[in-house]
Amino acid sequence: MCGQGEDASRAEPWETAAALVRAAQGGDALAMDELLVLVTPYVTRLCRPIAPHDAADAVQESLLAVFKGLRGLRDPVAFYAWVRTVTVREAVRVARRTGAEEPADPAGLARLGGLRADADGDLPADVRDVLARLPVRHRAVLVLRELEGLDEAAVADLLGVPQGTVKSRLHRARSSFRKAWSR
Repeated sequence: MCGQGEDASRAEPWETAAALVRAAQGGDALAMDELLVLVTPYVTRLCRPIAPHDAADAVQESLLAVFKGLRGLRDPVAFYAWVRTVTVREAVRVARRTGAEEPADPAGLARLGGLRADADGDLPADVRDVLARLPVRHRAVLVLRELEGLDEAAVADLLGVPQGTVKSRLHRARSSFRKAWSR
């Protein structure tokens, strides 16, 4: 583990998280709180494009699942990969539960059209709108492959579907995204 000051600022995110995971697993409530605060932006970044209409619910469900399941995490260094798996599962579940896949209001989109990036690095509004129009199964595959940079095998593992299903969904998602984008 790193020391104080300059060394602590150079620590990799998974190293910082691993120390907090160990402490939280040992019953340290402050470490658990700090860990959840640390991972919330990452969870939010994953949930917003997968469950755009219910991102807040998806984030809350994901953080709750992280809180409840943390004791079962065997390798604290694998915390971020585990959080990604939990978050994607919860975001897809929330998006499916609500079933909201409506196009954005054109007047609302016109007001947001000038945005290119949010201060927190969030996706541009026009990209979020196009993603929101895709079915959940396509949205999840597209986000994991294109935004998270995972390969088809990793996406298949995360979503619990065969790799061929991921490839076909990805093809359809890209095609649908291009069509919606060109409108």
